[in-house]
Amino acid sequence: MKIIKCIIIDDEPLAIQLLENYVNRTPFLELMGKFDNPNEARKILLQGEINLVFLDIQMPDINGIDFSVNINPETRIIFTTAFSEYAVSAYKVNALDYLLKPFNYDEFYKSCIKAKEWFELVRKSDQLDSDNMLFVKSGYNNVQIKLSEVHYFQGFKDYIKIYIKGNRSPILTLMTMKSMIELLPEDKFIRVHRSYIIPVNRIKSADKTSIMVEDVKVPLSDSYKDAFNDFVATRFIK
Repeated sequence: MKIIKCIIIDDEPLAIQLLENYVNRTPFLELMGKFDNPNEARKILLQGEINLVFLDIQMPDINGIDFSVNINPETRIIFTTAFSEYAVSAYKVNALDYLLKPFNYDEFYKSCIKAKEWFELVRKSDQLDSDNMLFVKSGYNNVQIKLSEVHYFQGFKDYIKIYIKGNRSPILTLMTMKSMIELLPEDKFIRVHRSYIIPVNRIKSADKTSIMVEDVKVPLSDSYKDAFNDFVATRFIK
């Protein structure tokens, strides 16, 4: 992604002015709008063309974290706030980064680089080649994963462990399960628990509470049981 289309949402005019200046100094950002009221930004967000939102948290009408829940997950968020106590909550709603006011341009730019790297990874994942490769960020490296070799995905707090068949240790990446399942081909992977995504071709058997993924027993939660049963029903030979 060469250009990241972004908007600013902040109830403080001086904060908007500073962010606008920083955005204009960043060559891969394009400012599509600035708003002092989150509700005024809804229309442009619904159009689905915004990639990134610089979003204040403490605002009069609505808390920025509460507002972010209704933003399309493909639109990523960098929170900007003067209150450090919101940091944990910000990452729980899948924010790319958290800027604590007052911040300088170097701090802003580092957050934007995180966003740029994220969108580049998504673009690579959208361009899966004939071998079905997926790129994930692990530590300081972009790691290429062959989907046909994935044993299963396991969520662990804000991280995902990717178990590869034949590898002793899983690959660890900072990503939510929701983001991961959106990247995976829906005909090849299914989520069966808040902490597990499995490849359908490795399912050996299943009962009411668990699934055997080759030699590993994975829990089947009530929240995903109906979707899993529907999946099985479409492939059941009568």
